[in-house]
Amino acid sequence: MIRKARIPDAKVIHRLLLAYAKEGLMLSRSLSEIYEEIRDFYVFEVDGAVVGTVCLHICWEDLAEVRSLAVDEGQGGRGIGRDLVISCLEEAKELGLKKVFALTYKPGFFSKVGFHEIEKSELPHKIWRDCMRCPKFPECDEIAMSIEF
Repeated sequence: MIRKARIPDAKVIHRLLLAYAKEGLMLSRSLSEIYEEIRDFYVFEVDGAVVGTVCLHICWEDLAEVRSLAVDEGQGGRGIGRDLVISCLEEAKELGLKKVFALTYKPGFFSKVGFHEIEKSELPHKIWRDCMRCPKFPECDEIAMSIEF
């Protein structure tokens, strides 16, 4: 079941994201950041336990980012990540956004949901604020993907 995240989910979201951050697959997010942005998160529950999460971060009047996509290691391959991203895309459409992007190491995953590869230079400079905290900056090796409605 997918639902909007609630305050009690923050620590589980943090744990899921930290596992990916430790592998260098995403930026680490502090628990306080998650609390501040909890309304941007979705979670996927199985038998009452949160096993996946994603965040739809609005950047501008017509642009949002799908980020912080993480699924518990034991739940991979079940379509949880896909369903979480689709929830973000549905909300983006409801909000009237025209474009959603993601920075990823798994372009094949995002392609299956309708994203296509773009040049990072196509994205506005204001989205790079979080990138400044990344140890890989400015030599980012993530792939920029987007979908337009």
